[in-house]
Order: sequence, then structure tokens, then C-alpha cells
Amino acid sequence: MSEKAKPIEMGKFGAVYGIKGWLKVHSYTDDAESIFEYKPLLMESKGQFQEVVITAWKRHSNGFVAKVAGFDVREEAQALVGVALFVDSSHLPVLEDDFYWRDLVGCQVKTDKGYDLGVVTEMMETGSNDVLVVKANPKDAFGQKERLIPFIEQQVISNVDITSKLITVNWQPDF
Repeated sequence: MSEKAKPIEMGKFGAVYGIKGWLKVHSYTDDAESIFEYKPLLMESKGQFQEVVITAWKRHSNGFVAKVAGFDVREEAQALVGVALFVDSSHLPVLEDDFYWRDLVGCQVKTDKGYDLGVVTEMMETGSNDVLVVKANPKDAFGQKERLIPFIEQQVISNVDITSKLITVNWQPDF
């Protein structure tokens, strides 16, 4: 399976709801309801991904509940509590002038003056702005092991080149 076709986690099943096999669903998508638009949804079982068929869903309190095909009573649905939901990344919409966070992981980060800050290991959401978590090079001249760089386009992020896996930033290497 190629890196781009790798299933990515979009949510998970929560507690059982009612006696007819419904489950709470926690969505990690920006538009929480959109998790039900992805087809097929997958779950991992014994190292293999298998399709999850949601036959019905509805809003409930501050979240959602869903009915999964083949799980018709509470006791059967209990087996799905905590199970992560995935979608094959090849089914995600193609972004014309943008990128997914997953595209940034593994990118080299350099200052606009050419200093190599390291490699993006993950992205963090802080509420005010997203943050690049950059693992510094082992021989970093400033003794940094990790840098947190705010993802603020134009002010901090000068350029993102997904093709060459390079992010250029307006950032001081000793910070």
C-alpha cells in the first residue's frame, strides 16, 4: 500500500447507545458530520482493514450515534466500543491549492536564510493556530532537540513545497 493510499484515522466508536446496537461516534474531521460521507469507512481487526457499513446515523447531544450493519443488539455492538474508524486516503478529496497535515509530516524545514531546522514529525492544533513540531538535526548548532513553529502563512511560513518536501520559514534558529 503506498503512503498516499494508507488508511488514516477519521474517528472512533464510543459507548453503546440503547439496546438496538447503536454506538456513539467521535469524529476527528473538521466538519464532524462529514465522517459519514466517506465510503468505505474501515476498521482494523487483527491487522487487516475491513469495511464498516453504517446503515443509519443521527445527531445526539453534542455528537452522533450510528447503527452498524450486523450489530443489532447492545451486546454485539459492545465489541466495537473504542474501535478506530479509518478511510483510505486515496478517497479524500484532491486539494487544488492546499494540502493535508499528513503531507507536511516528513518535510524538511529550513529558514529563509538556508539554516536547516529539522524535519516535521507532527502537527498540533492549539486553538489559535496550528503548530509544526520539528525534530531538530542531531548536530543542531543551537542545541535544540525539537522546535515548535507556528503555522502562520506569510508571517512565519514563507513557502510550502509538497513535491520537494520542503517548508521555508521566517524563523530564528536559536528560538
